[in-house]
Amino acid sequence: MRPSFSSVPDVVKNRWLGFLIWQHITATSVYLLVSPFLGSSSTSFLASLLPFLIFHLSLLLFSFSLFLTSSPYPEPSASHTELLGGLSRSFIKSLVGGFQGPSFHAEFRRRVGRTMRSLALVVICAASGLLSAVAVCGDLEGFYCSALVYVGLRGLIFGLVYGSYYVYKKRWALQFPIVQRPLFFSFKIGLFSALKQAVKLSVSALICSTLLSLFWSDHFKGGNTVGQLVIQQIRFLFGISTVSFCWEISRHLLEVLHTRRCLFAPAPGSASAESNPCEALLEALEQSSPGSLFQYLAYLDLCLVSESDFELWRRAALFEESGETYRRVISLCLRPLEQFTLGLTEAFEGLYSEKSIFSLQLRGPLDSPRDQGSHEAFDKLQLFSWCVRTIAALTARSHKEDRFGVAQLTGCNSAAVSTLLSCLLAVEFSMGKKPSPPSSHLIGPASIKWATTVQAGSRDVTATVSSKRRSGVVYARAFAMADILRTGIYQIVSAFEDDMVANAKASVLQKNWIPEGKPLYGTREVLAQKLPFSRTTEQFKDPIHHLCGLWWHPIFIQRMRLNAPTSPFPAAGEEDFCGSRSGIRHQGSFEFQPHHGGGHQKIRYFFLFSLGLQFFSSV
Repeated sequence: MRPSFSSVPDVVKNRWLGFLIWQHITATSVYLLVSPFLGSSSTSFLASLLPFLIFHLSLLLFSFSLFLTSSPYPEPSASHTELLGGLSRSFIKSLVGGFQGPSFHAEFRRRVGRTMRSLALVVICAASGLLSAVAVCGDLEGFYCSALVYVGLRGLIFGLVYGSYYVYKKRWALQFPIVQRPLFFSFKIGLFSALKQAVKLSVSALICSTLLSLFWSDHFKGGNTVGQLVIQQIRFLFGISTVSFCWEISRHLLEVLHTRRCLFAPAPGSASAESNPCEALLEALEQSSPGSLFQYLAYLDLCLVSESDFELWRRAALFEESGETYRRVISLCLRPLEQFTLGLTEAFEGLYSEKSIFSLQLRGPLDSPRDQGSHEAFDKLQLFSWCVRTIAALTARSHKEDRFGVAQLTGCNSAAVSTLLSCLLAVEFSMGKKPSPPSSHLIGPASIKWATTVQAGSRDVTATVSSKRRSGVVYARAFAMADILRTGIYQIVSAFEDDMVANAKASVLQKNWIPEGKPLYGTREVLAQKLPFSRTTEQFKDPIHHLCGLWWHPIFIQRMRLNAPTSPFPAAGEEDFCGSRSGIRHQGSFEFQPHHGGGHQKIRYFFLFSLGLQFFSSV
């Protein structure tokens, strides 16, 4: 799909239209497949058509609830306290009067809007569950039968259970795939998980409805025998599982269709492709609404163009002679990271203000009043990861593909490195590591950092505060973001290795790679300390690594960061640099597996093996 910016609304509209078409095709197939097993006693065509129409009406209601709540990131909602406070302020203002300005600020209205949409989803799911249960499990020929009302009430409970679980797990947030696959394959790989989730929710709804039915009047249940009740329970479970499976397929289909890549580029060989192939992408990035699905699709397309070698003509257009296109692209990627760094700094600015070590140790993991702000700072983690990957890829590619030197002349390289380092410092600070440049009198020969009593005390405090947060959601997201930032910085350092070594020897590394002025977070000295080549280069090189010529290789960088005691980028809060708290990141995702073992010995074996492979390949 190659949209022009004049047809921006049509992109999302066409995807919703395609979702509705494929949803009804799959739901119809499932309904026709299971309808013979539901034991419907309808003999006439109209009596058989009515449940089918009611079933599709319930699907339309469920699709409307997805339309209300779907978002590319988990938007924050208003808490009960905020709702109460807002209603109280509004009541006092309407009662007393005389107040200037709006009653609610924009952020509060946005939170309330998300809460209202979530509540509407639960209500719509309840109504859709009622209609679905009547269509699948009810006997519509006896429309006035009390058993039909009983089935409808149980379907209502199923809808409430499904909607509550949907809101609680924030399943309305779209999860972008790690690898863009064909539509059919992406849809196929999610069918088994959808079936498993549908069975779990159906069993939960069956248990809840059975427990609540104990308090209902016998007028709704009907006078059935034990055998009839068992058959009724089995039929209800099978019917509700069918409905739940159709809903899960719909949710999965919505995610597959809405998260696939959209090409913001003219067709190759056209006049627009020859004159300005990046204009559509830049307009989409600059004029789309913040946090909208269209903005996410534009950043996804930019990230894939920057990293892959499939569309070299589009990436070459970014390095045009004037440098305006490259500057606009880098500024568009730096802006979300700058806002994220400032928001994260504001959320944690008062965390270490207390001087008492005892008070820091007594503080609980949820005692900070800024925990909510720290949670919300990482809501757009997917967008931030695309920005970091785009900046790192373009900066590294500019070393060989930038024929006019626009990346260096416009100052984008230094701005990118400074922003990534500042963001990394802020993320590490949120994980419990308080950054501070080492004192000059504490560094001896060969750049050995001597430990002191004061540093040990601060280290214990930092470790104590950090250990209280490791199990939280914020720590997991911060760990993911820090890993992405370190990988991006390593990518830039690997590309500009020779330049940075020469700058470090000439003592101009800080001048050339960190711009003048106060950075977003920390100081210029702290940012320079985070650069590997700002210190003695020999401490990162090993004779074996230097002999095989692979010490800068990304595999070695990853292994060195996970295991080596001399890693230039230790994990946040990690003081012994043993790699015991490191993890392996799966690119594009935010799930980690602990990496056990390590140390110098494994790296020696790894690079001895690499040296042997290189020797035999040369022979």
